[in-house]
Amino acid sequence: MASKQTDAICVNNLVKVYRGAQSAAVNKLNLSIPNGQIFGLLGPNGAGKTTLISILCTLLRPTSGSASVCGLDVVRDATAIRKMIGLVPQDIALYQTLTARENLRYFARMLRLEKHHIEARLEACLDMVGLSSCADRRVDTFSGGMKRRVNLAVAVLHEPKILFLDEPTVGIDAQSRNLIVDRLRDLNQAGMTLIYTSHYMEEVQTLCSTVAVIDRGHVIAAGAPQSLIAEHEGCHNLDQLFLTLTGKQLRD
Repeated sequence: MASKQTDAICVNNLVKVYRGAQSAAVNKLNLSIPNGQIFGLLGPNGAGKTTLISILCTLLRPTSGSASVCGLDVVRDATAIRKMIGLVPQDIALYQTLTARENLRYFARMLRLEKHHIEARLEACLDMVGLSSCADRRVDTFSGGMKRRVNLAVAVLHEPKILFLDEPTVGIDAQSRNLIVDRLRDLNQAGMTLIYTSHYMEEVQTLCSTVAVIDRGHVIAAGAPQSLIAEHEGCHNLDQLFLTLTGKQLRD
């Protein structure tokens, strides 16, 4: 599968086998994601999603195969790729004893933003996630939803071309979830490509233009949510489709 100029991500026969493992976490996986999409990456626990994202974010080296991000190879061009991507991890990746503003300022310096540009970006990102009025409170006083919103603000400080989101709305109140989803749409409309993983299928169905379902390390279905649902008799929503494709067996 040759990479196209319009592809944000292109994955060819990608394999990742962890040392001591009996099977591959990612197994000859192929995937293309065009620029400008909100792309849903779905799968049960242990399906290979986190491994794939870690490879695309240059945190893991593949065993074989290839992957490119914005036309750059994830192994050869790791440093350049890291400047072009943002990551919203599932776990809260903040310093709890610092304020929201201090967290953003610290990460802005880590990202090597130009000094004269930092304060303006801090204010813009805090405003984007609705936290300007409490920016000088310590993060350990924040609710779960507020922490998730700071997580998002940190990830977009450097205005990445591609944003990876791993369960960005898990365990939070409806108001924070609604704000985050709205801001993700805004970022996408401004030209950012989003790679979105979530177990909230209703959220994925309304937010993502295209989805891929991964199981046992490879893609088992890909396409527009409504088209995939229509192709499977008895499925009326993405949740039903997901269980039809991956089964109801527990994946603890």
